[in-house]
Amino acid sequence: MSQLSSRQRIGLVLAGLLLLTTVPSVLMPTPEGEVGPPFAVLVLSTVVGIIGVAAVVLAWRGNAAALRVVAGAVIIPTLTAIPAFFVDVPPWVRLMVAASVLLAVASVVLMFSSAHRPAPVLD
Repeated sequence: MSQLSSRQRIGLVLAGLLLLTTVPSVLMPTPEGEVGPPFAVLVLSTVVGIIGVAAVVLAWRGNAAALRVVAGAVIIPTLTAIPAFFVDVPPWVRLMVAASVLLAVASVVLMFSSAHRPAPVLD
């Protein structure tokens, strides 16, 4: 893989930060009687977060396949957070989920953007 562009590095940093926030998920289960993600989803988020952080390191070092793993690792926890828009949760939770979805989309788009190159001049 060629050297990463600035956009790709920014996308990797955003993805890494998002994935780091999912790693301790399993340590904070939903209390009894409250609405929240099932324990299986928290375990999945933690495992995917650990795999994703490792893939971020590999992608930063130039591994092209690791970029795809990072994208998948960002998308999976994002998809598991979507139900927060359809259940009765506090507004601040919805706001946090919306922000994380936007950051996930931005990070994936940036990771797969390439450097701008001038168009060839045709004479």
